[in-house]
This record gives sequence, structure tokens and C-alpha cells, in this order.
Amino acid sequence: MGLITGLLTLPIAPVRGVVWVAEKLNAAAERELHDPGVLRAQLALLNRELEDGDIGLEEFEREEERLLDRLHAAQTCSTPSDRR
Repeated sequence: MGLITGLLTLPIAPVRGVVWVAEKLNAAAERELHDPGVLRAQLALLNRELEDGDIGLEEFEREEERLLDRLHAAQTCSTPSDRR
């Protein structure tokens, strides 16, 4: 980036910084959303909540199905296909 370009784009530098931070936060959220380890930990917590009586069986089954679907999708996307 040249000196003139740097001076001309200086007023939008805060916007570029905010966009960069938002992209980094989005990437981190996507990784956590699809991380099998995080999903397994959430399943374990869900089981513990059911055992402790904090949630009912219907809510447990609904949340378990949602988490298992996400886990299956994460594992399907992360495995390379053997198509040639």
C-alpha cells in the first residue's frame, strides 16, 4: 500500500478493523459450532441435566436429537471423500 493510498483510506481504517474482528469472531464461532469435542461435551452436560432432574425427558430428547444431528453433520463434513 502506497503512501497516498494509505492516506486516502485512513478514514475507513476503523471500519476495516471492525470487519476484521467480525470475520475472526465468525470463524471462531463456526469452529466451535462444528467441533465434535464441543458437541460431545454438550451431550454429556445434557445427560447430566437429565439425571439431575433439571430438564424433562421431552426436552432432553429434543436437544439430544439436535446435538446428534450437528455431530453427524460435523463428522460428515470433516471426513474426506474417496471419490476419484
